[in-house]
Amino acid sequence: MTEKNKNRKPRWSRDDTELSILATPTVIWYLLFCFLPMFGIIIAFKEFKIHGGFLESLFKSDWIGFRNFEFLFSSNDAFIIVRNTLLYNIVFIILGIVLPVATALMVGQLHSKKMAKVYQTAMFMPYFLSWVVVAALVWAFLSYDKGFVNGIIESVGGTPIQWYMEKKYWPGLLIFMNVWKGLGYSMVVYLATITGIDSTYYEAAVIDGATKWQQMRHITIPLMKTVIIMMFIMSVGRIFYSDFGLFYQVPRDSNSLYTVTNTIDVFVFKQLKTSTPGMASAAAFLQSVLGCITILTANAIVKKIDPESAMI
Repeated sequence: MTEKNKNRKPRWSRDDTELSILATPTVIWYLLFCFLPMFGIIIAFKEFKIHGGFLESLFKSDWIGFRNFEFLFSSNDAFIIVRNTLLYNIVFIILGIVLPVATALMVGQLHSKKMAKVYQTAMFMPYFLSWVVVAALVWAFLSYDKGFVNGIIESVGGTPIQWYMEKKYWPGLLIFMNVWKGLGYSMVVYLATITGIDSTYYEAAVIDGATKWQQMRHITIPLMKTVIIMMFIMSVGRIFYSDFGLFYQVPRDSNSLYTVTNTIDVFVFKQLKTSTPGMASAAAFLQSVLGCITILTANAIVKKIDPESAMI
């Protein structure tokens, strides 16, 4: 390559124009719904009061510093909501990687492509159900008077259980519901990675006499490592968030289950009934900051261990 070609600036091509037009709707969506609302962060540092329109209210409200952040830590329930949020998410992260990867490996080994599609569809369907619908289904099973489960218990001579008052059952039930609803989506992500693996690797392994287990252990899983780590880092970034529908809708906001179902998001929602938007904004802002710190920390740790698998 000559010196003239080296110094020549890359020209804008027709492909660049087409790709830019293709990306424009997504860019506009992010600007409107992700970046523009960030202006509202200042509500967390103000005593927000209605003075007319939103902007007028925003600028006329008094600055109060970090007082809105105090309600989250001064509450007697601060330990409970933080504990529940972190512990549930740790379990969700672990199961959200192990089970989808294992399921994707099993589905990927099926010889019948038709049955593989059937299994994928069956496991993917719950992902499209809203938590309101799921809560209704859970109620149909666990209702004290007409619930399907209590009906079975009574038919064998047992005593019906007050499911929505017995908190010992709910940690396991909430974990099960989260896995049931999200397993199919995560499995499809990993299954797409398996599908993209070059078949020549497996052909060479078969020639060398490798079993199915050895192929998965030495070919499939190592080649899935980057996607697994990426999904792990993304999950860690939301460790201070909880699925509001899961923890509020499914237990039906039962006061008896408060200590095992109340998380930061549920707490903030309940505070909105009696508190100002500034307090809710402060909690959301704190969640975002802590989530950013955890995702950067997780990425830094991964980068130290395996630089090629890090996101940034």
